[in-house]
Amino acid sequence: METFETLVRAEFAPKNTFLNTASTGLLPARTVAALHEAVALRAAGRPLDSLFEDIEQSRAAFARLAGVPAARVAAGPSVAAQTALVASGLAPGSEVLTAEDDFTSVLNPFHVRGDLKVRAVPLERLAESVRPGTALVAVSAAQSADGRIADLPALREAARAHGARTYVDFSQAAGWLPLDADGYDFTVCTTFKWLLGPHGAAFLVVPDDFGGLTPLYAGWVAAEKPWDSCYGPVQELAHSARRFDVSPALFTHAGVRHSLALIEELGVDAVHEHDLALAERFRAGLAALDHEALPAPGSAIVSVPGLGHRQGELSRAGIEVSDRAGNLRASFHLYNTPADVDRLLDVLAG
Repeated sequence: METFETLVRAEFAPKNTFLNTASTGLLPARTVAALHEAVALRAAGRPLDSLFEDIEQSRAAFARLAGVPAARVAAGPSVAAQTALVASGLAPGSEVLTAEDDFTSVLNPFHVRGDLKVRAVPLERLAESVRPGTALVAVSAAQSADGRIADLPALREAARAHGARTYVDFSQAAGWLPLDADGYDFTVCTTFKWLLGPHGAAFLVVPDDFGGLTPLYAGWVAAEKPWDSCYGPVQELAHSARRFDVSPALFTHAGVRHSLALIEELGVDAVHEHDLALAERFRAGLAALDHEALPAPGSAIVSVPGLGHRQGELSRAGIEVSDRAGNLRASFHLYNTPADVDRLLDVLAG
């Protein structure tokens, strides 16, 4: 009988102590195999039909993870591209409320419009800062820089009370933190971090009524009948969120499909418990070394002020972490073990 541990060890065999999932997740063995198969398929000149099917399998798997119908999920290349699509749906002069120093891909498309009122407040004041006239609140569920988790239930209630829409980026949360995309107007998530997929895919969840978005990127794949829509203007857009799809990175989705399958097999609740136990072990070990992590309760991401300069030293010792604004950022995921945490603490103590 397979357990969490045996399933994980069958998929991952890193050659170092990898504690940097907040930057890039490791690829499972099944995903690596699928990527090789996809490349071989094209190199051999065989039909690519199965690769297009991978897109739909990826979409369906992400929809299950997000708790929404697949018809509400659009496939695109990046968070920035999906944010730009959401930004394009706002009327000139609309107010967009954001968290200070959130990840750039969640913020910048609203700023470059030039005709929106973008207001930034501290993360902990986001819900209380929604006001009459706020059109959209955009925030990461978990902050990239330090792992702080947004109070999404409070934000959702405040937005509803004032008639504002919500846009939540789950890129630093989906895969270890339970995701309920149905509670928000728009959500987005890239796949190459905690979802363990290749680069090049990000899923956007839209409301049933599409939330007033225009399919600006619509090409033939956005048609209700794509293969009948390769020439001339698309006569009938897809009746689902697929109308917002961008021409897909076929190899990427060949891998994403299998990475999401692994997350489903393990279960997000089990991954959540595993990841937080490691993060708490690290926080406790830091305290014993007279270091204090930035406050981020319940997060798998731990940032330590003043230690970012040691990132290079740690990398040379075979331990991969990040330096973010002078903070050492360690992120713990399903392939990590208590021994990984202890090795990091040992080097920091040395």
